[in-house]
Amino acid sequence: MALSKISRTEGSRRILEDHHIDEDVGFALPHPLVELPDAYSPWVLVARNLPVLIENGQLREEVEKLPTLSTDGLRGHRLQRLAHLALGYITMAYVWNRGDDDVRKVLPRNIAVPYCELSEKLGLPPILSYADCVLANWKKKDPNGPMTYENMDILFSFPGGDCDKGFFLVSLLVEIAASPAIKAIPTVSSAVERQDLKALEKALHDIATSLEKAKEIFKRMRDFVDPDTFFHVLRIYLSGWKCSSKLPEGLLYEGVWDTPKMFSGGSAGQSSIFQSLDVLLGIKHEAGKESPAEFLQEMREYMPPAHRNFLFSLESAPPVREFVISRHNEDLTKAYNECVNGLVSVRKFHLAIVDTYIMKPSKKKPTDGDKSEEPSNVESRGTGGTNPMTFLRSVKDTTEKALLSWP
Repeated sequence: MALSKISRTEGSRRILEDHHIDEDVGFALPHPLVELPDAYSPWVLVARNLPVLIENGQLREEVEKLPTLSTDGLRGHRLQRLAHLALGYITMAYVWNRGDDDVRKVLPRNIAVPYCELSEKLGLPPILSYADCVLANWKKKDPNGPMTYENMDILFSFPGGDCDKGFFLVSLLVEIAASPAIKAIPTVSSAVERQDLKALEKALHDIATSLEKAKEIFKRMRDFVDPDTFFHVLRIYLSGWKCSSKLPEGLLYEGVWDTPKMFSGGSAGQSSIFQSLDVLLGIKHEAGKESPAEFLQEMREYMPPAHRNFLFSLESAPPVREFVISRHNEDLTKAYNECVNGLVSVRKFHLAIVDTYIMKPSKKKPTDGDKSEEPSNVESRGTGGTNPMTFLRSVKDTTEKALLSWP
C-alpha cells in the first residue's frame, strides 16, 4: 500500500513537471532571470526607461536606433522569456506611445525580426501576453523573503506609476494562491480512475479551499490599482491589435510578414488556471461563432505550449462530473459543488473588478489630460478584444449551471 501511494505521488509530480507547472508558483515562471547578457543591453536600456522616454517624446526615436540583435545568444527558457518580456514591453510602447491617436502601424524590423524569432522558439505570439507581463514579470526584493506583495516587484514598467506593479503582481499572487488547485488535478484524475471516493472528495475540497484563498488575494487589487490610472493609462498599453478601431488591419511586423497580423492583448482568459478547472469539472461554455468557448479556445494560443498541452491532456482524462453524478453520493456531490461555487465566486468578483476598472471609468466625461478612447469604443472591448461584461457574465452563468442538485 505504501509503495502504491509513493507511486501515485511521484506520478502526479511528474505530470506537473512535464507540463512546466511548478510546485510553489503553479503556472508562473519560477525564479525568473532579471538580467540579459551584456550584448542585449540596448534592449534593456530602452525597456527599463519606457516611462521617461515616452514622457520626453524620445521613445520611438530610441527604438528605431536599436541595433538588430541576433537571438542566438539567448539560450535557455528563462533567458528567452526575459528577452521576450523586454521586447513585448518595447513593442507595446512603440505602437501606442503616449496613448493618443498617434499609433504606429508598422513595427520596425530591428525589433520585429528578433521578437518574432523568439516568439517562434517559445511558442508564444509576438505581443505582450499574460504569460509575459504576469507569469514572467516578477522578482523578490529579498531573495530569502516571502512571496508577498511587499517583498516583490516587477521587472519592467509602463507609465502610470505603480499601477502596473499592482495589477501584474496581484494577478501573479492570485495564480500562486490557486496553484494548489492545479497540483490537486492529477490526484483528482487518479481518484476517478481508481474510484476512490474519499480521495476524490478530499482533492475537490483542496481545490475549493485554494479558490477561496485566490479570491481573497484578488480583492487586494483595489488596494494597489487606481481605476482611473488603469483605465486611462495602463489599459492602453495592454491593448492588442485584434478588433482594434485604431489598428483595424492589425500590425505589420517589418521583415517578417508581408501583411499585417492581428493579435489580442493580454487577458485573464490567457491564464491556464481557470481554463484547467473548467475542463476538469466539465464546465462547457457557450459555443458558436464569437462565443465565450471560441474566445477561450483562441486564448490557449497565448499560453506557453506546455500549459496548452496540459489542457489538452485534461480533455482526455476521466470525466469527473459524470463520475460524481454516477456515484449518487451526498458528500462527493457537495465537494464537487464546493469547487464550482468557488469558481462562481471568483468570476462574480471578476465582474465587479471589470465594472470598477473599465465600465465606470469609461462613463466619466474625459478631461483634457485623459488619453483614452471614446467611451463607446472602450465599453465594447477589453484588452483581449471581447466585450468584457458580456463575456464574463456568460462564463459566470454557465459555471453556475454546472452545479449539481441533491438529492
